[in-house]
Amino acid sequence: MVTTTPISGLARDAGAVHNRLLQLDRPFYLVRDAQGVAACDSAVPGVQVLAAVPPLPAPALGDKEFLTDHGVGHAYMAGSMANRIASADMVIALAEQGFLASYGAAGVVAHRVDADLARIRAVLRGRSFACNLIHSPNEPAMERSTIDLCLMHEVRTIEASAFLDLTPQIVRYRIAGLTRGVDGTVVAGNKVIAKVSRTEVAEKFLRPAPEAMVRELLASGAISAEQAEWSRQIPVADDITAEADSGGHTDRRPLMVLLPEIISVRGRVQRELGYPQRIRIGAAGGIGTPAAAAAAFALGSAYVVTGSINQATVEAGQSWQTKRLLAGAGVNDCDMAPSADMFEMGVEVQVLKRGTMFATKAKRLYDVYRAHDGIEQIPAAERNSLEERIFQRPLDDVWQECITFFQERDPGQISRAQDNPKRRMALIFRWYLGLSSGWSISGNEGRVSDYQVWCGPAMGAFNNWAGGTYLAAVENRRAAELATHVMRGAAFTSRVTQLRLAGARLPASACSYVPEPLELGTGRNR
Repeated sequence: MVTTTPISGLARDAGAVHNRLLQLDRPFYLVRDAQGVAACDSAVPGVQVLAAVPPLPAPALGDKEFLTDHGVGHAYMAGSMANRIASADMVIALAEQGFLASYGAAGVVAHRVDADLARIRAVLRGRSFACNLIHSPNEPAMERSTIDLCLMHEVRTIEASAFLDLTPQIVRYRIAGLTRGVDGTVVAGNKVIAKVSRTEVAEKFLRPAPEAMVRELLASGAISAEQAEWSRQIPVADDITAEADSGGHTDRRPLMVLLPEIISVRGRVQRELGYPQRIRIGAAGGIGTPAAAAAAFALGSAYVVTGSINQATVEAGQSWQTKRLLAGAGVNDCDMAPSADMFEMGVEVQVLKRGTMFATKAKRLYDVYRAHDGIEQIPAAERNSLEERIFQRPLDDVWQECITFFQERDPGQISRAQDNPKRRMALIFRWYLGLSSGWSISGNEGRVSDYQVWCGPAMGAFNNWAGGTYLAAVENRRAAELATHVMRGAAFTSRVTQLRLAGARLPASACSYVPEPLELGTGRNR
């Protein structure tokens, strides 16, 4: 029954209803009295309740074991971005606010990774963070070096990305951290979060390490006999991130398809092997707004991972020229281009298209690579065009720079290419692909059209959502503040969705989460 007496203190206009919905730590009731529909935070005697939702603070989203195991306050991760774009500053800023962040070690020489990991550990003093390990089939020395440094600095979480198969280095890291708990169970001191876009790759991480690989590591002395035995009882990864349409390495699969598919594979493998603890499945790719994060949680994601949006934050190791390009991107301003690290295999990465010609130039290089067996076979007119329009120097000079570069990074690359013209051509072309991201990071003004900027459609979605707010200005985009808004907004959006599913009709203006400056650590507006 509807009371005939108006009740005071109820939120009746759209703004007041919106403010009640924002009180995430309190229940929300939609009621009807003599004056009509209103909102309050508790049941009122004699007033009809139309719909209600319980409190849903942002830390309540996702899998609670993710929070416990990784020692964080939110089921949110800032994924790695190569070449230190996911900088030490970004990792520290996010970790200090209770978010897991992955340092962008991919493509970085060992002494810089060493210095950054040492600094992160010293500043964070035991707070959780991760380091990226990117699959490097053409540069195995880089993979080995990253694992050596992570073990030396006692980095307890690795984010494994772009893997096509397991490698000895990721397996070494996992098994080297195994111990036996006081209750007799195997404890994985080194955690692995595997970012994958294919079920067959996910399954490799869902199962124990391959026996042949374990035997080789045991024979080399990298692990103990006990650790080799214990490895049969646990999967390679603790968490699997389903990577949908993202920046960088991606198969551009829709999250609505990929996430349930990998959750299903997890269930099948879990039933087969009977692990005592469930492997968590998270979501990445296309997550740049609270609505996208809320949708991922609704699909069953244990945690969400953001990437592209963090590249345009104050702490990102990216030039301000590029950050402003990213801030102007729309959802359709991305393209696929050949990858520098897997160029010969034809693997592509998703990059920013607006404001740069990199994708077009990189595709041209791959076409030339496929058509010829060495730079000596490239027709003179085409070679001249490449030297003038792309490399801006003779290809022979580029080869000399490659020799100098790989003498520090991986000398084996040069020795393998000396008598192989096709491989030598690949290294020359990879010179451009590799430096193009560096030009973007440094803000090289003479190379703007060559900037390689890894970017997915989430960047455009974020820009659309942030338009007209204080976050429209790139100078106001701080990584921890973006993370807080995404999670707080996801909780807000989830409550609105629950009310709508219960049949409630809310004012449209009351249902949108609009970012306002926050006092970090409290979730309150400044």
